Amino acid sequence: MTENLLPPARVLGIETSCDETAAAVVEDGRRALSSVVASQAELHAKYGGVFPEEASREHIRTIYAVVEEALQQAHLSLDDIDAIAVTQGPGLPGSLVVGLNFAKGLALGGGKPLIGVNHLEGHIYSAWLDPKDGEPEPAFPLVALVVSGGHTELALMTSHLTYQRLGGTLDDAAGEAFDKVGRLLGLGYPGGPAIQAAAAGGDPAAFAFPRAWLEGTFDFSFSGLKTAVLHQVRDLKRKTLTPEAAAAVKDWNAVDAPLPTADLAASFQQAVVEVLATKARFAAQQHNAKELIVAGGVSANAALRALVTKDTPGRVHIPALKYCTDNAAMIAAAGYYRHALGMSAAEPMAMDALPNWAVGS
Repeated sequence: MTENLLPPARVLGIETSCDETAAAVVEDGRRALSSVVASQAELHAKYGGVFPEEASREHIRTIYAVVEEALQQAHLSLDDIDAIAVTQGPGLPGSLVVGLNFAKGLALGGGKPLIGVNHLEGHIYSAWLDPKDGEPEPAFPLVALVVSGGHTELALMTSHLTYQRLGGTLDDAAGEAFDKVGRLLGLGYPGGPAIQAAAAGGDPAAFAFPRAWLEGTFDFSFSGLKTAVLHQVRDLKRKTLTPEAAAAVKDWNAVDAPLPTADLAASFQQAVVEVLATKARFAAQQHNAKELIVAGGVSANAALRALVTKDTPGRVHIPALKYCTDNAAMIAAAGYYRHALGMSAAEPMAMDALPNWAVGS
């Protein structure tokens, strides 16, 4: 089914799955009339990662203002909205509940249909947002790679909202590995942008970090790569100490020694993006997919974007940078297709958060 056969609709999207409080209005699943994101990155930087209880409290403090601003930017009121879409999962339970309950209140008070959206599905549908003039929408069948802080998943789509999971991470997600290695290199949180910036001045072949190909599968594993970087950093620090001093070290993180940070960052980044791009390309070929979508926070990485578009036959869809990280426009876009295809919640007030919701289930 193509978009011109579906009825027009304006959908208000709400996203609170982790540490961004976001709201957006999207028209017909393609055109974002507004997109507002209140980031908590600075708040959680002192913890080196997301602190769940603090995240949910911050969502409560900001969600009303964020939704209000999204409606104002779109020059609309709730009366002009046809449906409300909200992230139902996966994500942090406390964070999900804040957005879900707020959306329930709006739906009940405004008499609007309520649609629960899978967060990973939202990332996939970010590829439909804000097309350039004349640019067609993604065509089926397609393979979608969702790569973010909490998820690394490959799925085959044969039509709207139809998914076959091909594979996923067996341990660390790619974005999680970026965050952990960022801390190892003293680059702070979040690790993805920091590593990309550091890698710009480094040699991606300086260190021969491993690639976990997991032959015969479309699964991923980044734990071994992270451990290899850890051992390399310790070896480099050890070489700056006397044998006696090295033997006495109890916490290598506390050892302040000069490191070839740019080379380490570039070599780690290259190992990650090579596996991601190669696996996604192979999955598309094996399943005769016409096109490939790469979405999620890590899809903002310039090295990944360059590599996946360089050698992949057919069209590759990568969202605009503002739609790579968590946002509500992607939730509204996915919600539009669910609404248009008659998939609104039958009992919206009974809708529960699904912290472990797998896409396609």
